[in-house]
Amino acid sequence: MGKKLSVPPALIFLLFLTALSTQAAGERILCTTFPVYQITRNIAEGVTGLEVELMIPARLGCPHNYSLTPGDMRKIAGADVLVINGLGMEEFLGAPLENANPGIAVINSSRGIGRLLGYSGRESGEHVHEGEEGDHDHSHGGMNPHLFASPAMAAEMVVNIAAELARRFPERADALQEKGRRYAGELNQLAVELASLAGALANNRIVTQHGAFDYLARDAGLEIVATINAEGGDALSAAGVIRLVRVIKETGAGAVFTEPQYPARIGRTIAAEAGIPAGELDPVAGGPDSAPLDYYETVMRKNIKVLRQYLGAGE
Repeated sequence: MGKKLSVPPALIFLLFLTALSTQAAGERILCTTFPVYQITRNIAEGVTGLEVELMIPARLGCPHNYSLTPGDMRKIAGADVLVINGLGMEEFLGAPLENANPGIAVINSSRGIGRLLGYSGRESGEHVHEGEEGDHDHSHGGMNPHLFASPAMAAEMVVNIAAELARRFPERADALQEKGRRYAGELNQLAVELASLAGALANNRIVTQHGAFDYLARDAGLEIVATINAEGGDALSAAGVIRLVRVIKETGAGAVFTEPQYPARIGRTIAAEAGIPAGELDPVAGGPDSAPLDYYETVMRKNIKVLRQYLGAGE
């Protein structure tokens, strides 16, 4: 969990001045994470008077153990609306949000979404011991917040964000709702493409880097038999490697998939020891600084091709 900031009075005054200086720049929408930012950009694109900004670095990915910076605080101070992922993803916000901008409107993109998943009890290299469950006690809490890795769940986030922005900006409501419907439709079509993998793969059992792919796996009919590290990264002991190699052999998993956010070395080592291929899947938790609007769809379609390639399905 990120450390909570203690904001000195001088910084609070500076943030207040920053907010005043940006009021004339139009309505500013600040998004905490890259996937929420990409969704909001697609909804607000071309709508007059709305500016969408990303708070944390685009390439950071999932903000595990993130701490707010003074630059983040200035962005919060100058924003009218803050769009968050929710489900505990933004544990780093806490009290500093109230200190920086007590009047900011917060849109929780996951509010009210059903079919949520808890963190599974599957094996994890460093987070289980014999007789214990896997990464169930993840630092985010009970529910898995990585909705964005599923096009179907991301479409529900679109609907939430569009509806809340329309309520916040009624004079732009028609445009925001229409763009939200259009983009949700595009993501639902992508979800149909992903669902076509269910039953079509020669082997549906996989190992992943961390707990980002549970929703995607459900949509594609995949079974995640193990994760390398519940928090991602490549910190894994020799015992952890041995544990995961054993699980792979016992379950007959077809491939190990790393993520671009984390080093691939450990995943490749585990795959080599188990005698199965190692590939890369991208949950689109992060991306390039100047990502195109269709970046999410492009990456997800690449993921579908990778799954077909490594798990034995024809085109």
